[in-house]
Amino acid sequence: MQEYDLVIIGGGPAGLAAAEAAKKSGACSLVILERDRELGGILNQCIHNGFGLHSFGEELTGPEYAKRYIDRIRDLKIEYMLATMVMDLSEDRVVTAMNSENGVFSIRAKAVILAMGCRERPRGALNIPGYRPAGIYSAGTAQRLVNIEGLMPGREVVILGSGDIGLIMARRMTLEGAKVKVVAELMPYSGGLKRNIVQCLDDFGIPLLLSHTVVDIHGKNRVEGVTLAAVDEKGKPIPGTEEFYSCDTLLLSVGLIPENELSREAGIALSAVTGGPLVNESLETSVPGIFACGNVLHVHDLVDFVSEEAATAGKNAAAFIAEETLRSAGEQGPVIPLLAEGGVRYTVPSCIHLLRMPEELKVRFRVGAVYKNAYINVFAGKERVIRRKKMVMAPGEMEEITLKKEWLSEKTDTITVTIEEEEI
Repeated sequence: MQEYDLVIIGGGPAGLAAAEAAKKSGACSLVILERDRELGGILNQCIHNGFGLHSFGEELTGPEYAKRYIDRIRDLKIEYMLATMVMDLSEDRVVTAMNSENGVFSIRAKAVILAMGCRERPRGALNIPGYRPAGIYSAGTAQRLVNIEGLMPGREVVILGSGDIGLIMARRMTLEGAKVKVVAELMPYSGGLKRNIVQCLDDFGIPLLLSHTVVDIHGKNRVEGVTLAAVDEKGKPIPGTEEFYSCDTLLLSVGLIPENELSREAGIALSAVTGGPLVNESLETSVPGIFACGNVLHVHDLVDFVSEEAATAGKNAAAFIAEETLRSAGEQGPVIPLLAEGGVRYTVPSCIHLLRMPEELKVRFRVGAVYKNAYINVFAGKERVIRRKKMVMAPGEMEEITLKKEWLSEKTDTITVTIEEEEI
């Protein structure tokens, strides 16, 4: 049994930023366990720019952004293991992993940070009728094939789902010579950033069909085409609106799922909305000493926010290690739940230990619909402490507010985040 102060599961942007912050905050022995052949995670296949504006004040590609953090990890001499699969995480923070060099091994940690990221929702979750021909890919798989393996998935493409990966791949496939016929989106709004709709679709003349979905996939050996249909407000296809599009490739960009199989094994409470762990103001899960950050916690729109959140988790994990003997339930003070209401789908964190709360705390959330000229309201108990107008809010973009400790007291029973639509 090996022993470390801190084990970080995942060597993507969240794991790298968490490791750097933890080391600088005093964690003596720590190790990153990464299942891929190199550090950097999904950033290695994201060769487009747009990363780093918040973290570095300049536009970087994904690999450039990752390299800056990898260089910091190496400068700090932080240990990491590549091609290492974590198979089990126990409630008492014992990590079981395996690789070709060490076989199966276990590590007992004083603290653990979950930074496993997320995976794409597959075709099997969509209930689309048709055979199982070649030519159906998730957008992320297609991105890896094109940008890392140097392979083209196809030449005539239809994309289902307007998440950011799907939008970016519409542009990427076009630049590589493919014809992207259409991007179809089930919802009446896009799930991606507005800038990606403009830069990846509008600039290349690629149509976006909202409130549409694939109702049939044609072809047995290889995709020969798909049938799209409009859907009603319940998401059900409307008879008579079917339209056939010939294509040899269908890319799916239909949502991301946080990788939380290990979290379940450790008995960590998960959010029914995000699929990620429920965390407090320290990004600590329901199991003491296990922290979560990045897309394993909730899906982010910008990697800069992943790094910022992960650095907070790293600092708090180092503080947990240093103060473990002092952290008893009686010393935590009142626990205040954060309630997401009136158009707010969830909040991170979902609760706050008042005595451990910093003077200012960022709370991030997503809305469940498109709002224009609406207000973000935050109530501490019955007292409104924030009322901020936003011109536009959409599910594809994360929102944030800053809570101040001075607004709360031991008598504060709840904190409520809600959306108020402007009366016309």
